[in-house]
Amino acid sequence: MNTSHRDDSPVLITEAQPSMDDQQAMRRRRYAIMMASRIPCLIGAVVVFQLWQLWWLSLIILAISIPLPWMAVLIANDRPARKTEHVNRFRRSHRSIESPGHQVIESA
Repeated sequence: MNTSHRDDSPVLITEAQPSMDDQQAMRRRRYAIMMASRIPCLIGAVVVFQLWQLWWLSLIILAISIPLPWMAVLIANDRPARKTEHVNRFRRSHRSIESPGHQVIESA
């Protein structure tokens, strides 16, 4: 078994991606919020038209609610992008504390 290509250095927890379950739960939550926001938009469009007779404002609110299901599905099916940030890791030095060129002063 060839393990020479395997990187055995420890991985910082900040580099780890969220688990698949966490990602799916977050996408479900976003989908539910976007779909639930469509209902108040539709009700708001009717209320604006009934109370103030502002048909143009009612159409704007209705137009905002039309692409919400499409956007909710796209966002729910999209995985988060991978982080491309550089992580500063601690690199252990292999030299000793007292180097050979270090002068030691001894008391007499």
